[in-house]
Amino acid sequence: MLAAFGGAAFIGQDMPEASSYIPIAVQILIAVSMAVGIIVVSHIFGQRMRGNRIKDSAYECGMIPIGKPKTRFGVKFYVAAMLFILFDIEVVFLLPWTMVYRDFLSNGIPILAPMLFFIAVLTIGLVYELRKGAIEWEK
Repeated sequence: MLAAFGGAAFIGQDMPEASSYIPIAVQILIAVSMAVGIIVVSHIFGQRMRGNRIKDSAYECGMIPIGKPKTRFGVKFYVAAMLFILFDIEVVFLLPWTMVYRDFLSNGIPILAPMLFFIAVLTIGLVYELRKGAIEWEK
């Protein structure tokens, strides 16, 4: 029964004591109470007003707003954002790799080939995106 719930990891070892989880429980309790407290305080002391067409309209430096308040953006903006996230995540994976590269080499663990494969896949993706014109704005 314990093996089904991950209890097999503690066979032959001492189970962690419940007192070691007290700091985590306190931190979770503080975070939840702060969130609930902020919501309650803002509800008690928050500004209560009725809807008004003039007050609910967008403020345009004293000018009457012209056009729709919600404009649609082109797909290029979203594609550029997704490409940024993709290559930003690449850096998130590469930085820890550079920090532990010597440790892996000293332990005889081959790490260069998998990272070169990772970089090659991302480079192929970048070349594909450049050829498809995903970064070109004037198209």
